[in-house]
Amino acid sequence: MAPVSDYAIRNLREVEDMAIKYGFSESQEARFPRGDLGAETTGLAYHVVRPGKRQAFAHRHHEAEEVNVVLAGSGRVRLDDDVVEIGPMDAIRVAPHVTRAFEAGPDGLELLVFGPHHDRDAETVQDFWAD
Repeated sequence: MAPVSDYAIRNLREVEDMAIKYGFSESQEARFPRGDLGAETTGLAYHVVRPGKRQAFAHRHHEAEEVNVVLAGSGRVRLDDDVVEIGPMDAIRVAPHVTRAFEAGPDGLELLVFGPHHDRDAETVQDFWAD
């Protein structure tokens, strides 16, 4: 295995959009640049939730704590049973066991997510939002 470089630079908008790959592009973009950057222990995600849409599913982790940062737009985040309004530059720390999902306001929602990477740590949750 080749050694990992001491640094890597990658434009997040150029990373493969996994929402297209898995059929969720109507509601969001989801880019996970960890491999593109050669990151070994850090998880990173770039999400864009389209105006008035919700993420296709919620998720929680067994071990990884995450920090979600709103880069642009506004909306709401559901954290277990709590729903909170969010906007630009809000940072949301989420403990591993908390189920989370985002909903965009009228201008959409752009998020950057950081946390430690643990293989097979995420669990998806369908039909999370109660209308």
